[in-house]
Amino acid sequence: MGWRRARCRRSSCKLFFPEDPVKIVRAKGQYMYDENGRQYLDCINNVAHVGHCHPDVVNAAHEQNQLLNTNSRYLYDSIVDYAQRLSKTLPEKLCTFYFLNSGSEANDLALRLARQHTKHTDVIVLDHAYHGHLTSLIDISPYKFRNLEGQKDWVHVAPIPDTYRGIYREDHKDLVAAYANEVKEIIEQAHKKGRKIAAFFVESLPSVAGQIIPPAGYFQKVAEHVHKAGGVFVADEIQVGFGRVGKHFWAFQLQGEDLVPDIVTMGKPIGNGHPVACVATTKEIAESFAATGVEYFNTFGGNPVSCAIGLAVLDVIEKEHLQAHAMQVGNLLMELLNQQKVKHPIIGDVRGAGLFIGVDLIKDKEKRTPATEEAEYLITRLKKEYILLSTDGPGRNVLKFKPPMCFSVQDAKLVVDAMDKILTDMEKEGACEPVRDLQS
Repeated sequence: MGWRRARCRRSSCKLFFPEDPVKIVRAKGQYMYDENGRQYLDCINNVAHVGHCHPDVVNAAHEQNQLLNTNSRYLYDSIVDYAQRLSKTLPEKLCTFYFLNSGSEANDLALRLARQHTKHTDVIVLDHAYHGHLTSLIDISPYKFRNLEGQKDWVHVAPIPDTYRGIYREDHKDLVAAYANEVKEIIEQAHKKGRKIAAFFVESLPSVAGQIIPPAGYFQKVAEHVHKAGGVFVADEIQVGFGRVGKHFWAFQLQGEDLVPDIVTMGKPIGNGHPVACVATTKEIAESFAATGVEYFNTFGGNPVSCAIGLAVLDVIEKEHLQAHAMQVGNLLMELLNQQKVKHPIIGDVRGAGLFIGVDLIKDKEKRTPATEEAEYLITRLKKEYILLSTDGPGRNVLKFKPPMCFSVQDAKLVVDAMDKILTDMEKEGACEPVRDLQS
């Protein structure tokens, strides 16, 4: 099977566990099954938000497919019903919705909206950010462009507000001001060059950067600087929206009730695996966009089947209390992982919110050197225990937990017990180098 895929997909399309890939033939809930019927616990798939092949979502798609599927040039109720349901989860100011097919499309449209509304061009992003695979988004994704054509002159990169291994750390007296002032300085330098800021793009919780939790209040301070410069604030919720963070429905709300982004983009979990995406924005920005006289039309965006699926996902989140569940299970998982941090020195940091958690593995407590090889070894061993987990971060040393929202207390205990045994074995076998603590 592997050679057939290699011939038609080529090397740029990567597999999980490329040395021993898993062939998945079906999935249900938080589990995936290979061709031999073996069950794997899925700790990776934030796309299957309410669980793989959730019957309510599958039935909604099937029933609507039998009735009607067309484009939004015709009148049908579901697109309005869906927009109204989404609006109830967002600040009142975000009252206009555009429906699309992917997170990349959503962020590309957000970029167009920002530029049309502000009449400016430049964009500020965080270091290691990833906003999509379209050319326009590669340009604002340091995670990608640093390995391709480099940074465009209209793109400005701010330090990521990582309080564990960033330029300002947990012992700094005012992390919010320190990191926000970096953005302010970028704006001032851009203005000196005659450049103007259209938008600050930010993942509400940076994911590929290593499951980062920005300090509360940082977004508000940055928004203040960006608005003063005539730009807009774009919150990318494509990885972390729809109740994943537990305490709130949207991850940007972790920053405080007074934060209202100008644009919010959604994707991945919105359709539980079906290609749906959305951009929510203000009436003023939408009117600026319409003022061009050029219509916005997306052939498949907001079609009746997609809307039926989107509504079903919202129904399941509500009916099964998945937001509260994410908080309960996520809190337990964080507690169990922090217990492992005390036991295993290789665990330098445990951070997260709800069912979005990162475990930062290190070689050195003082330098916080990424334990890249050890992280790869650990997830390979977990796979042999039928647990699927991935790594990310600039050093590929951060274990990423972002499972389907039906992930249970029992699942959390199972994963942590397996990690404990593997890390203990690694320490005995010398697979983990002794973590140096220069203060001891």
